[in-house]
Amino acid sequence: MSITVNLYYMGENGNARKFAEEMEQSGVADRIRNEDGNLRYEYFVPLMQPETVLLIDSWADQDAIDRHHASPMMTEIVALRDKYDLHMKVERFVSDEGGVPDHDKSFIRE
Repeated sequence: MSITVNLYYMGENGNARKFAEEMEQSGVADRIRNEDGNLRYEYFVPLMQPETVLLIDSWADQDAIDRHHASPMMTEIVALRDKYDLHMKVERFVSDEGGVPDHDKSFIRE
């Protein structure tokens, strides 16, 4: 079972994008990607919401997320969020180990 968290960072004057760029350029994002249990850490900009950045953050299990949240890196992340005055919306998903049901496979092109 993996856990995916969608974090929507919302700001003004391009601040959400500046935050994501600083996370990448400073190496914090790569350090997170290299943490034990991290499966995915990617930023996206929704077409209809240019002042929002979506982070798709996937982890092997809750223990991996808890270790990440307890790491000193979180202090850096919180400081950057404050620097850019960001607000957040969070969605959390737990994977279905069974994969895509047969009746849905006809709608997926691989």
